[in-house]
Amino acid sequence: MKLNTAIARPEASILVTNKMLRNTYMLLSMTLLFSAMTAGASMYFNLPHPGLILTLVGFYGLLFLTTKFRNSALGLICVFALTGFMGLTLGPILSMYIKAFSNGHELIMMAMGGTGAIFLGLSAYALTTRKDFSFMGGFLMVGILVAFLAGIGAIVFAIPALSLAVSAMFILLMSGMILFQTSAMINGGETNYILATVNLYVSIYNLFLSLLQILGVFSGKD
Repeated sequence: MKLNTAIARPEASILVTNKMLRNTYMLLSMTLLFSAMTAGASMYFNLPHPGLILTLVGFYGLLFLTTKFRNSALGLICVFALTGFMGLTLGPILSMYIKAFSNGHELIMMAMGGTGAIFLGLSAYALTTRKDFSFMGGFLMVGILVAFLAGIGAIVFAIPALSLAVSAMFILLMSGMILFQTSAMINGGETNYILATVNLYVSIYNLFLSLLQILGVFSGKD
């Protein structure tokens, strides 16, 4: 009887983990698609960028609502509102690159390809090795805070070198976040697929923008 119970527990844990992963990646795929649609709409209608302050207020406001309603159907609506809003803010940035660079479309596609390769590679590594990356949590939080403040400083004081350094930092930090979040889903550190989706989405979003900025700097303007 005890042996059967011991066997049943790991099997139940595996089923819960698989369900968590399935729900997270399914929701992530839908939010990325929806975000791409809103970004495309923003580009089509030539909408202006809302600015840093409005972007931060909208992001953190919707993130708060998503976290608050994470255990209800309303949480799903908040997730799509959040990712749709981020897509709207992304559209003007993409339009700027297309207008500023003769190879703007190629830069965007390269950034998308690089983002996809990094995400898939790191996710596959975490899923196959099943290593516990929870030890990275504190370092990542501090690193993101430092990079965020440095990024604001780069914008306010218009320091291109600092902006480039911040982009490089974010590539490393967001790569670490993908490992951390995937590991948390596998090892039980994260049991809510809505929050897991948001964390992965934000990592992918920032990773893409950072890669795009670095590619833009090294390609040079025409």
